[in-house]
Amino acid sequence: MAGHFILHAPNVHQGGGGTLLASLLTAVRESLAVDERRTADLILDERFSPDCPSHSRLSVHRIRPTFSSRFGAERLLSRLSRGESRILCFGALPPLFRCRGHVAVFVQNRNIVERTDLTGYPLKQQLRIRLERLWFRARANLASEFVVQTETMADLVRDYVGDIRTVRVQPFLPSQVAAEMSPATVRFRPVKEFDFCYVATGEPHKNHQRLLEAWRLLAVSGQRPSLCLTLSQQHFPDLCNDIETLARASGLQIHNAGYVSRDEVAEIYRRSRHLVFPSQYESFGLPLLEARDEGLPIVAAERDYVRDIVEPVETFDPDSPRSIARAVERVLGQTPPQLRITDPPGFLTSLFAA
Repeated sequence: MAGHFILHAPNVHQGGGGTLLASLLTAVRESLAVDERRTADLILDERFSPDCPSHSRLSVHRIRPTFSSRFGAERLLSRLSRGESRILCFGALPPLFRCRGHVAVFVQNRNIVERTDLTGYPLKQQLRIRLERLWFRARANLASEFVVQTETMADLVRDYVGDIRTVRVQPFLPSQVAAEMSPATVRFRPVKEFDFCYVATGEPHKNHQRLLEAWRLLAVSGQRPSLCLTLSQQHFPDLCNDIETLARASGLQIHNAGYVSRDEVAEIYRRSRHLVFPSQYESFGLPLLEARDEGLPIVAAERDYVRDIVEPVETFDPDSPRSIARAVERVLGQTPPQLRITDPPGFLTSLFAA
């Protein structure tokens, strides 16, 4: 880290981005302790709850989640920048105004750099994503480089900005997660309670509706594997209600643990036999790595983002509930009945046998 560091994250406060941001704040504090010549500015969303590192050479600027405050945050970033500044824009967007120093933009939101289908997102969120796409393309030239976590994301960014800036693939994990992934780590493994778990929030691309339909199809064929989800009732009330209604109507064994902490996520992995991951797209897919470390066989969408980081035991078409159900059946050792094909005489005989 250079003499002056700016971490710009006025739009990050939850999910995987929030987890990574919390670990970066710890790294900033440790860096200031190592070299007394270093200074840092943090521009953070006021909704971001983890405690900020406290240090005499560190300034924290809290930003309200409003249009005017976000605009002010961009002005603030430009004013704080100096020739020797190393700036990390952690919210997937380049600066709105020109900054002095080296500007690295960490891109972990595929919705911004890929023309993904926004059907199913609330209208307010659709509008925000479309504006962010315009922002990204219009201000891409203000970035010194883009930083991503997989080769798939690197290709998407290059295609979107026309390869006008360096794109660096530099994945990282929170220190705690990285330590847990050490081969030498030995864990107590409790009795398995769930056949499958899916650790994800409820945005449309996470594909819960097709996963639920796959579970309904399994029930129709007489199979009811247990499934643990992690959906917040506060943030995704409609989806949570749909799950409860379908589970009750079809007798599905679905447990929604609600919003879970980092430690609680690890416990869910340890209580599960498999990870099912139907998300249609991801910038990284941290749960895939976490589940792999816990020794869970992974049943996932046949997508590049999956094979960028893990080798699943089974894959499926995430757009097809039937494909998801069949992959689950294969993992459970169930062989679906083969379609019986007859010749024309046999066809006519079967039609009029009654």
